[in-house]
Amino acid sequence: MADWEAVARELVDARYGVLVGYARLVAGTAADPEDLVQDALISTFGRRRTFASVPEAESYVRKAIVSRFIDKARRSSRTKRTVLADSPVAGHAEAVDLSLDLAAALDRLPPRERACVVLRHLDGLSVSQTSEVLGVAEGTVKRYVADGLTKLNALLGTADAVENHVTIQTHKGGAK
Repeated sequence: MADWEAVARELVDARYGVLVGYARLVAGTAADPEDLVQDALISTFGRRRTFASVPEAESYVRKAIVSRFIDKARRSSRTKRTVLADSPVAGHAEAVDLSLDLAAALDRLPPRERACVVLRHLDGLSVSQTSEVLGVAEGTVKRYVADGLTKLNALLGTADAVENHVTIQTHKGGAK
């Protein structure tokens, strides 16, 4: 078995559920998160890329998930279809340790705002890294994050962001 195959197999065996949960957060209910993960895995390993470790491969697959979602959202918006759906939260939100309230609120954000908020505040990427992943200017990332956090705060009834820090209530009586 080639090195890339071993890394791909280990990644899928150990992290598939987490990747599906991540895709669910990025895409909301608009897309099948398993399809996004499959597309990302194919694009990542279809060219037999080599990675030094499974975490390195997972990072690349996560970027591919975001890219595939943005690509699908662009195509969808060109055909005037809605990207967000109103179905209830289902699946792997708990795999990435988020409450159903936050996942449902993320579902209500437009795709680019949701992607920016997830990458910045849940994945911990910098503004620069987020702009690179999404292929947009840093100022655009800042605007989408600010708009997304404002909407999340309104949806969740939480406080406004202060100096790039936001408190998002994830369960009654506490904040995370």
